[in-house]
Amino acid sequence: MELCDLSALELTLLLRQKKTSAVEILESTLERIGGVDGRSGALDAGALTEEDKQKVHAFITLTDDRALAQAQKVDQQISKGEDPGLLAGVPFSVKDIFCVNGTPSTAASRILANFKAPYTATAVARLEAAGALMIGKVNLDEFTHGSSNESSAFQPSPRNPWDTSRVPGGSSGGSAASVAAGEVPLSLGTDTAGSIRQPAAFCGVVGVKPTYGRVSRYGLIAFASSLDCPGPVARTVTDAAAMLQVISGADEHDATSAPTPAPDYLSTIENGVKGMRIGLSPDYFKITYPDPNTGELLIQPLPAEIEKSVRQAAEKLAALGTEIIEDVPMPNTRFGIPAYFVISRVETASNLHRFDGVKYGLRTTAPVADLTQMYRQSR
Repeated sequence: MELCDLSALELTLLLRQKKTSAVEILESTLERIGGVDGRSGALDAGALTEEDKQKVHAFITLTDDRALAQAQKVDQQISKGEDPGLLAGVPFSVKDIFCVNGTPSTAASRILANFKAPYTATAVARLEAAGALMIGKVNLDEFTHGSSNESSAFQPSPRNPWDTSRVPGGSSGGSAASVAAGEVPLSLGTDTAGSIRQPAAFCGVVGVKPTYGRVSRYGLIAFASSLDCPGPVARTVTDAAAMLQVISGADEHDATSAPTPAPDYLSTIENGVKGMRIGLSPDYFKITYPDPNTGELLIQPLPAEIEKSVRQAAEKLAALGTEIIEDVPMPNTRFGIPAYFVISRVETASNLHRFDGVKYGLRTTAPVADLTQMYRQSR
C-alpha cells in the first residue's frame, strides 16, 4: 500500500512516529495525481482524446510549490519536537470557489480565469495552520451552478474514478473525484443544495454539510449567501470529523459564523449512534410538485429502489442501537424546493451581477454592438 492510499489520521500517526516525512507523503500524492488525473482543466481545451476519457481530471491548478514549502515546515517542526497540528502532513485539495492568496481562483468560469486572490479563505488558512498540505484547486460546476460538473468552463471536466464514462456529481465534483481516486485523503468543498453530499454519494466517499454558520464563509466566492456551507469531503468518517474540527469555529471576518465553540468531534465519534432517535417521514417518500399547466399539486411516489435503500439503512441503524420513529409528519416538505429556488436565484443574481466585465471579471476584446452582447462574449 502506498502512502497516498492511507487515511488522513493514519498519515499523521506515521509522521509523528517518524516512520515517514511530510515531503515523502507529498511525493506519493503527486505521483498518484500524475498517474490518474490526466491534463488539468483549461479554457479552450479542445476535443477529448481516448487517453483523456480514462483519466479523472479533478484539478484545475496544482500548487505543489506551496505544498512543498508547507511539508518542509512540518518536517522541521517534527524534528524539533514541536506540535505541527492535528492534520500535519495531510494533503488536501480545495474546490476552486475558495480564494487562496496568490493562487488562481477561477470559480470554473472564463470570467475569473485570470483572477489571483489577494487573501486566503479562513477554512483554507485553518487547514494549513493545522499542518495540512494544499495540493491544488479542483474543478466544479461554474460558480457552483450545477450537479454534474459538466458546466465548468475548464475542460476536461472531472470524471467519476470508479467509471470514467460517468460524472462525479456536483458541484463539488472535483473534490469528491480527487478523494475517491486516492489523490488526496481530504478535500474542502461547499454545499448549497447538495453540492457536497451528492458527489460524495456518487463517488463513494464521505461528505458532510455542516450547520450553517459552523464554518466561516470568508473567502468563498458566493452563490447563495444564506445557503452556502463549506464542508469536508473525506475517505473516512473519522477523517471528515477531524477536518470539520479544524475548520469549524467563529471568525471575525464572517458575521454569520456561529459564536459558539465548535464541538470536539473526534472525542465523541467512538460513541456511535446508540441512543439516537431517527425519524422517518412519509412526506420524504413522495414528490409533490405543481402541474405546469393547471398549478394543481401532483403526487409522485419515490422510486421503489430508493425507498428500499433508505429503509435498509434505517434497519442497520436500528441494529446499532438507534430508535427509529415511523410516520413523522413533515407536510411542508413540498415547499422545500420552491423556497430554495426563490432564495437562491435572488441571492445569486445579487452576488454574481458584479462579474460583468466592466468593473470586475474578464472583459471581451471582441467588437460588440451592445451591453448584452458584451456579457455573452465575456462569458
